[in-house]
Amino acid sequence: MGFGNREHFQRMLAEHGITDPQGVELSRLIKMAANAYETLLADHLRDEKLSGPRYRLLFRLYMEEKRTGGGVSPSYLSNTQNVSRNTISALLRSLEDQGLILRTLDPDDRRQFNIQLSEAGRELVINSTPTHVNFLNQIIADLSSEEQNQLADLLVKLHGSLITHGNLTSSCPKE
Repeated sequence: MGFGNREHFQRMLAEHGITDPQGVELSRLIKMAANAYETLLADHLRDEKLSGPRYRLLFRLYMEEKRTGGGVSPSYLSNTQNVSRNTISALLRSLEDQGLILRTLDPDDRRQFNIQLSEAGRELVINSTPTHVNFLNQIIADLSSEEQNQLADLLVKLHGSLITHGNLTSSCPKE
């Protein structure tokens, strides 16, 4: 908010007995940063015909492949990516259409599917990750190392507060 807008906003809140607009201001700044981040990420991944959520899903599958040597269920992916099952289904369908994942029947429960990377998906993750990580590091390069650590600590603390005050379960899986 520009200086004049901030004063106007604070006067408007004061008319309703609100003297501390800090929660509103922080919420606005977090949303602005998140929107800018998602826009930059979408532009960065455009050449690979991926969205941020689809890249994160591929990377999660790569991590799980390294950890377990196999595939995982769509419901597991839904939980770890903190999205609905419908959203995971749509993301998986698009990645399957691109030939980046394989969907196979679970040998232990033939009603379930296991999702794993195809060779093309694995190569994409391996080849694009260094560039992607460098890009993410460039985004935060204007912050000192100390500021980056402080921001990370504050975001973890804020996340905990959101979970506590919203009676939510943790949306961050144990890594």
